[in-house]
Amino acid sequence: MTEGKIVKQISNDYTVNVNNKLYVCKARGKFRNMGITPLVGDNALIDCNAKYIIEIKKRKNELIRPSIANVDQAVIVMSNKIPEFSLDLLDKLICIIEYNNIEPIIYVSKTDLLDEIEKNNLFKILDYYKKIGYRVYADLSIKEVFKDKVTVFVGQSGAGKSTLLNNLDSTLELLTGDVSYALGRGKHTTRHVELLEVLGGLIADTPGFSKISFIGMTKGDIRDNFIEFNNYREYCKYKDCMHNLEDDCMIKKEINNNILKSRYDNYIKFISEVER
Repeated sequence: MTEGKIVKQISNDYTVNVNNKLYVCKARGKFRNMGITPLVGDNALIDCNAKYIIEIKKRKNELIRPSIANVDQAVIVMSNKIPEFSLDLLDKLICIIEYNNIEPIIYVSKTDLLDEIEKNNLFKILDYYKKIGYRVYADLSIKEVFKDKVTVFVGQSGAGKSTLLNNLDSTLELLTGDVSYALGRGKHTTRHVELLEVLGGLIADTPGFSKISFIGMTKGDIRDNFIEFNNYREYCKYKDCMHNLEDDCMIKKEINNNILKSRYDNYIKFISEVER
């Protein structure tokens, strides 16, 4: 048996990289009985002759949508226009990514479609995300983040994930698609998850999506992964304060001072979603 990394999945075929040699393998039936589904990013033991995956090594994390394991960082690709920029989606993605112990990195595309007033308003908001500790990019200076990392791109269809990948490495020639003006979202151009060697690291090109949910997360998980709230929680009257109905809540007092109102509004929306 030899250890490698699953770098692509199409249907029941898993492409495993073993010392830069690729093997297209099937998964043993035992995984189904064990409730395990091999994922792109998994480190696996394979039988190179029989072309079977024998064992999946322990994962440090995994995402359900897109389905990928052992990720170091997630680049959240947010379109400024067509589809429209969504703080709701951005905050939801950040929360879920933080919960899975993956570093979120924000990339905003299509800034050339903004006028000066729109651009100033956008960058005021993005400055807040920088202030609370997130890396934010709007151009190809993002090239600095990929070396020796496994990175997943997430965001709406049509936000520009495949376009960004092509700009990072022109040899990839990934398909890109137009945005539907009627639906306000892009056509799916990526059909499977695949790890690509780019800029000294591995980047996953994944199918885009427009709907995500807090699968497996509690209201407390959502609260704990709004990272700036943790700077003020000790000053709340109640130790287990959820920052919505309680009195003497420091988080509510800091809205429009040190906490962006849209972040708090989205937080209340998300915990209500989990309650439902």
